[in-house]
Amino acid sequence: MDQRSEWKLAAALAASQLVSDDMVIGLGTGSTASLLVSVLGDRVRRGLSILAIPTSETTRAQAEAEGIPLIGFGDRAHIDLTIDGADEIARGSLDLIKGGGGALLREKIVASASSVMVVIADSSKVVDKLGGKFPLPIEIVPFGWEATIEKISDHFDDAGLRHNLQGLPFVTDGGHYIVDCAMGEVADVAALERELRSIVGVVEVGLFVGIAQEAFIGGPDGVKRLRRE
Repeated sequence: MDQRSEWKLAAALAASQLVSDDMVIGLGTGSTASLLVSVLGDRVRRGLSILAIPTSETTRAQAEAEGIPLIGFGDRAHIDLTIDGADEIARGSLDLIKGGGGALLREKIVASASSVMVVIADSSKVVDKLGGKFPLPIEIVPFGWEATIEKISDHFDDAGLRHNLQGLPFVTDGGHYIVDCAMGEVADVAALERELRSIVGVVEVGLFVGIAQEAFIGGPDGVKRLRRE
Protein backbone atom coordinates (compact mmCIF):
# COMPACT_ATOMS: atom_id res chain seq x y z
CA MET A 1 0.00 0.00 0.00
CA ASP A 2 1.46 3.38 -1.01
CA GLN A 3 1.56 6.40 1.26
CA ARG A 4 -1.60 8.05 -0.03
CA SER A 5 -3.52 4.79 0.33
CA GLU A 6 -2.30 4.55 3.91
CA TRP A 7 -3.59 8.07 4.57
CA LYS A 8 -6.95 7.17 3.03
CA LEU A 9 -7.17 4.05 5.16
CA ALA A 10 -6.35 6.04 8.30
CA ALA A 11 -9.16 8.48 7.48
CA ALA A 12 -11.58 5.61 6.84
CA LEU A 13 -10.68 3.93 10.12
CA ALA A 14 -11.17 7.17 12.06
CA ALA A 15 -14.54 7.91 10.48
CA SER A 16 -15.72 4.34 10.99
CA GLN A 17 -15.69 4.94 14.74
CA LEU A 18 -18.80 7.09 14.24
CA VAL A 19 -20.71 3.96 13.19
CA SER A 20 -22.54 2.10 15.94
CA ASP A 21 -25.21 -0.59 16.26
CA ASP A 22 -28.67 -0.06 14.74
CA MET A 23 -27.58 2.75 12.42
CA VAL A 24 -28.50 3.08 8.76
CA ILE A 25 -25.35 4.01 6.88
CA GLY A 26 -24.90 5.52 3.42
CA LEU A 27 -21.93 3.93 1.71
CA GLY A 28 -20.01 6.12 -0.74
CA THR A 29 -18.25 5.28 -3.98
CA GLY A 30 -14.59 5.55 -4.94
CA SER A 31 -11.18 4.39 -3.76
CA THR A 32 -11.40 5.88 -0.27
CA ALA A 33 -15.01 4.85 0.28
CA SER A 34 -14.13 1.29 -0.73
CA LEU A 35 -11.63 1.17 2.13
CA LEU A 36 -14.40 2.19 4.53
CA VAL A 37 -16.64 -0.59 3.19
CA SER A 38 -13.88 -3.09 3.92
CA VAL A 39 -13.45 -1.72 7.44
CA LEU A 40 -17.20 -1.89 8.13
CA GLY A 41 -17.39 -5.38 6.63
CA ASP A 42 -14.81 -6.56 9.14
CA ARG A 43 -16.77 -4.97 11.99
CA VAL A 44 -20.03 -6.53 10.79
CA ARG A 45 -18.40 -9.96 10.78
CA ARG A 46 -17.35 -9.28 14.37
CA GLY A 47 -20.90 -8.42 15.43
CA LEU A 48 -21.69 -4.83 14.39
CA SER A 49 -25.40 -4.57 13.55
CA ILE A 50 -26.07 -2.00 10.81
CA LEU A 51 -28.04 -1.57 7.62
CA ALA A 52 -26.60 0.23 4.63
CA ILE A 53 -27.65 1.97 1.41
CA PRO A 54 -24.97 1.95 -1.32
CA THR A 55 -24.43 4.84 -3.74
CA SER A 56 -23.45 2.70 -6.73
CA GLU A 57 -23.66 -0.81 -8.09
CA THR A 58 -19.91 -1.15 -7.53
CA THR A 59 -20.32 -0.33 -3.84
CA ARG A 60 -23.35 -2.61 -3.66
CA ALA A 61 -21.33 -5.55 -4.96
CA GLN A 62 -18.48 -4.88 -2.54
CA ALA A 63 -20.82 -4.48 0.46
CA GLU A 64 -22.63 -7.71 -0.39
CA ALA A 65 -19.29 -9.52 -0.63
CA GLU A 66 -18.35 -8.09 2.78
CA GLY A 67 -21.61 -9.35 4.29
CA ILE A 68 -23.03 -5.90 5.06
CA PRO A 69 -26.87 -6.02 5.10
CA LEU A 70 -28.29 -3.68 2.45
CA ILE A 71 -31.66 -1.96 2.15
CA GLY A 72 -33.30 0.53 -0.20
CA PHE A 73 -35.15 3.77 0.35
CA GLY A 74 -38.40 1.83 0.28
CA ASP A 75 -37.30 0.14 3.48
CA ARG A 76 -35.99 3.24 5.22
CA ALA A 77 -36.14 6.75 3.72
CA HIS A 78 -33.91 8.30 6.39
CA ILE A 79 -30.19 7.63 6.79
CA ASP A 80 -28.34 8.25 10.04
CA LEU A 81 -24.87 8.77 8.59
CA THR A 82 -23.25 8.79 5.16
CA ILE A 83 -19.49 8.44 4.79
CA ASP A 84 -18.06 9.15 1.35
CA GLY A 85 -14.93 10.38 -0.40
CA ALA A 86 -14.43 13.53 -2.46
CA ASP A 87 -12.32 14.78 -5.35
CA GLU A 88 -11.85 18.21 -3.78
CA ILE A 89 -12.75 19.58 -0.34
CA ALA A 90 -12.89 23.30 0.36
CA ARG A 91 -11.22 24.20 3.64
CA GLY A 92 -13.69 25.82 6.04
CA SER A 93 -16.96 25.36 4.15
CA LEU A 94 -16.38 21.65 3.39
CA ASP A 95 -18.04 22.19 0.01
CA LEU A 96 -17.07 19.38 -2.35
CA ILE A 97 -16.42 18.35 -5.92
CA LYS A 98 -17.58 14.76 -6.38
CA GLY A 99 -18.29 12.43 -9.26
CA GLY A 100 -14.89 11.17 -10.31
CA GLY A 101 -16.20 7.66 -9.74
CA GLY A 102 -19.28 8.33 -11.86
CA ALA A 103 -21.86 8.10 -9.06
CA LEU A 104 -22.53 11.74 -8.23
CA LEU A 105 -26.34 11.62 -8.60
CA ARG A 106 -26.81 8.66 -6.25
CA GLU A 107 -24.16 10.05 -3.92
CA LYS A 108 -26.03 13.35 -3.64
CA ILE A 109 -29.39 11.62 -3.12
CA VAL A 110 -27.96 9.52 -0.30
CA ALA A 111 -26.04 12.39 1.30
CA SER A 112 -29.07 14.69 1.18
CA ALA A 113 -31.21 12.06 2.90
CA SER A 114 -28.72 11.72 5.77
CA SER A 115 -28.70 13.37 9.17
CA VAL A 116 -24.93 13.66 8.89
CA MET A 117 -22.56 13.44 5.93
CA VAL A 118 -18.88 12.84 6.66
CA VAL A 119 -16.10 13.02 4.08
CA ILE A 120 -12.96 10.89 4.14
CA ALA A 121 -9.92 11.72 2.03
CA ASP A 122 -6.17 12.20 1.99
CA SER A 123 -4.69 15.67 2.47
CA SER A 124 -4.10 16.24 -1.26
CA LYS A 125 -7.85 16.72 -1.72
CA VAL A 126 -8.10 19.78 0.56
CA VAL A 127 -8.07 23.16 -1.23
CA ASP A 128 -8.74 26.79 -0.31
CA LYS A 129 -11.32 27.15 -3.10
CA LEU A 130 -12.92 24.52 -5.28
CA GLY A 131 -11.65 24.27 -8.84
CA GLY A 132 -8.28 24.28 -10.49
CA LYS A 133 -7.20 20.75 -9.56
CA PHE A 134 -10.02 18.41 -10.50
CA PRO A 135 -12.56 18.63 -13.36
CA LEU A 136 -16.17 19.26 -12.36
CA PRO A 137 -18.39 16.29 -13.35
CA ILE A 138 -21.91 17.05 -14.59
CA GLU A 139 -24.43 14.25 -15.15
CA ILE A 140 -26.61 14.72 -18.23
CA VAL A 141 -29.37 12.96 -20.17
CA PRO A 142 -28.03 11.06 -23.22
CA PHE A 143 -30.74 12.40 -25.56
CA GLY A 144 -29.48 15.60 -27.14
CA TRP A 145 -26.21 15.45 -25.24
CA GLU A 146 -24.46 17.51 -27.91
CA ALA A 147 -26.85 20.43 -27.33
CA THR A 148 -26.50 20.11 -23.56
CA ILE A 149 -22.70 20.19 -23.73
CA GLU A 150 -22.89 23.29 -25.92
CA LYS A 151 -24.84 25.07 -23.19
CA ILE A 152 -22.52 23.79 -20.47
CA SER A 153 -19.50 25.00 -22.45
CA ASP A 154 -20.69 28.59 -22.02
CA HIS A 155 -19.44 28.31 -18.43
CA PHE A 156 -16.10 26.58 -19.01
CA ASP A 157 -13.02 26.75 -21.21
CA ASP A 158 -13.13 22.99 -21.75
CA ALA A 159 -16.05 20.56 -21.33
CA GLY A 160 -15.96 17.05 -22.75
CA LEU A 161 -17.95 13.85 -22.61
CA ARG A 162 -16.41 11.17 -20.38
CA HIS A 163 -15.57 7.89 -22.13
CA ASN A 164 -14.96 4.37 -20.87
CA LEU A 165 -11.95 2.19 -21.60
CA GLN A 166 -13.55 1.01 -24.84
CA GLY A 167 -13.82 4.59 -26.09
CA LEU A 168 -17.60 4.69 -25.72
CA PRO A 169 -19.51 7.25 -23.65
CA PHE A 170 -19.32 6.43 -19.95
CA VAL A 171 -22.79 5.48 -18.69
CA THR A 172 -23.74 5.95 -15.04
CA ASP A 173 -25.79 3.48 -13.01
CA GLY A 174 -28.77 5.72 -13.76
CA GLY A 175 -28.21 5.47 -17.52
CA HIS A 176 -26.83 8.99 -17.95
CA TYR A 177 -23.67 10.50 -19.44
CA ILE A 178 -21.07 12.58 -17.60
CA VAL A 179 -19.43 15.75 -18.84
CA ASP A 180 -16.08 16.65 -17.23
CA CYS A 181 -15.44 20.39 -17.11
CA ALA A 182 -12.05 21.99 -16.53
CA MET A 183 -12.36 25.10 -14.37
CA GLY A 184 -10.31 27.45 -12.26
CA GLU A 185 -11.02 28.41 -8.67
CA VAL A 186 -14.66 29.36 -8.16
CA ALA A 187 -15.62 32.26 -5.90
CA ASP A 188 -19.33 31.37 -5.62
CA VAL A 189 -19.90 27.64 -6.02
CA ALA A 190 -23.56 27.86 -4.97
CA ALA A 191 -24.31 30.30 -7.79
CA LEU A 192 -22.45 28.12 -10.30
CA GLU A 193 -24.40 25.06 -9.18
CA ARG A 194 -27.72 26.90 -9.63
CA GLU A 195 -26.75 28.09 -13.12
CA LEU A 196 -25.67 24.65 -14.27
CA ARG A 197 -28.72 22.88 -12.86
CA SER A 198 -30.96 25.30 -14.77
CA ILE A 199 -29.65 23.94 -18.10
CA VAL A 200 -32.15 21.64 -19.78
CA GLY A 201 -30.65 18.16 -20.00
CA VAL A 202 -28.53 18.48 -16.85
CA VAL A 203 -29.52 15.86 -14.27
CA GLU A 204 -27.13 16.79 -11.45
CA VAL A 205 -23.92 18.70 -10.80
CA GLY A 206 -20.91 17.38 -8.88
CA LEU A 207 -20.87 20.37 -6.53
CA PHE A 208 -21.93 19.39 -3.01
CA VAL A 209 -22.61 22.73 -1.34
CA GLY A 210 -23.48 22.86 2.35
CA ILE A 211 -23.99 19.10 2.59
CA ALA A 212 -20.92 17.74 4.41
CA GLN A 213 -20.66 18.54 8.12
CA GLU A 214 -17.33 16.89 8.92
CA ALA A 215 -14.23 15.53 7.21
CA PHE A 216 -11.54 13.12 8.30
CA ILE A 217 -8.35 13.93 6.42
CA GLY A 218 -5.42 11.53 6.47
CA GLY A 219 -1.94 12.94 5.96
CA PRO A 220 1.69 12.87 7.08
CA ASP A 221 0.72 14.19 10.53
CA GLY A 222 -2.04 11.65 11.11
CA VAL A 223 -5.78 12.18 10.74
CA LYS A 224 -7.27 15.63 11.15
CA ARG A 225 -10.97 16.04 11.90
CA LEU A 226 -12.44 19.11 10.23
CA ARG A 227 -15.87 20.60 10.91
CA ARG A 228 -17.81 22.90 8.64
CA GLU A 229 -17.41 26.53 9.70
